[in-house]
Amino acid sequence: MTTVNSNATVLPQALLDQMNGSGAAKKSTAEEAQDRFLTLLVTQMKNQDPLNPLDNAQVTSQLAQLSTVTGIDKLNGTLESMMGSYQSNQALQAANMIGHGVLAPGSEIGLAEGKGLMGVEFPQDVDTAQILVKDSSGNVIQTIELGPQKSGTVPLLWDGTKADGTKAADGTYKFEVTSSLAGKAVTSNPLQFGIVTTVSTSASGIQINVPGLGGLTLADIRQIL
Repeated sequence: MTTVNSNATVLPQALLDQMNGSGAAKKSTAEEAQDRFLTLLVTQMKNQDPLNPLDNAQVTSQLAQLSTVTGIDKLNGTLESMMGSYQSNQALQAANMIGHGVLAPGSEIGLAEGKGLMGVEFPQDVDTAQILVKDSSGNVIQTIELGPQKSGTVPLLWDGTKADGTKAADGTYKFEVTSSLAGKAVTSNPLQFGIVTTVSTSASGIQINVPGLGGLTLADIRQIL
């Protein structure tokens, strides 16, 4: 009859070999490890020395640990399934944006047929705000006064009129935002307009492709127009 030392680890060496990938085939799931453990434990109990039985506390502790590992393995599987479903929902949501205009962080205005769309994201209420439109040389050609603004995203339309009253030629211009509250400067973010053309998926997530803005995430989109 095989004897068992009460000071020995409850898990037999054969199980340890399996856990480490030696001996039998390496385990693939927590359930398979549990089956092997129970089989070896029953065998060990059948062959234990009646005068020196297994320590109940050790057996209970090992069973609890194995149950925890199994539970974590199942939880991981559930989370992976939920993440896959979440990514699929994001892809469908993003696909609905194809052909729509969006505002995202950027500081260019595309003037076409005398019209140019842009936007500003105000992190807080401001009592003064203005847009400085610049040409390719960096010269300010128009200043647009916005006055007091509430926090949030504000879409804006520039009609191409310059400060001297003439019309700017179609093309790409830059703009800056300045704002303040009670005389203190407030950093407000310029938003660029673009049209969503395609949506792609990768291991890193969903990418929304907008000419002029590049690949964006859903978090980059401040407003859909």
